[in-house]
Amino acid sequence: MSQGTMNPSTAEDSAYVRHQLIAFNAAHLSEELKHRYEELNFNIKNEAGEIVAGVLSTLCWNWLELDILWVDKQQRHRGYGSRLLLEVERIAREKGCDFIILNTFSFQAPEFYKKHGYQLMATIENAPTGHRHYYFKKDLT
Repeated sequence: MSQGTMNPSTAEDSAYVRHQLIAFNAAHLSEELKHRYEELNFNIKNEAGEIVAGVLSTLCWNWLELDILWVDKQQRHRGYGSRLLLEVERIAREKGCDFIILNTFSFQAPEFYKKHGYQLMATIENAPTGHRHYYFKKDLT
């Protein structure tokens, strides 16, 4: 039996592998869920038109994954993070999502998410070295 050859993937190779997994996953989903994928990205700009806060998230199947929530260091404690998070939660509910998941580091904002009702699911110690990596979930239903 051949072991095959391992090669670095080109962008085309990576797209093929991604497509194969998407097709496999779709075969296990209802028609209602299999095509549900949408990026929900928003930002807040100051009077000069500069972005001072933003959120990047992905609605996939029956949940929303919050990928990035960022607020400029000089603009923190003005409610921008909460405004962005609440808008993403509103849209997720409107679109029928069951929950939101996210991850954050100990040097980022775990207490912020707890304050907003997110429940800690897992903690990875020493990731990165000397810190913790947290995984949170918030049920919407």
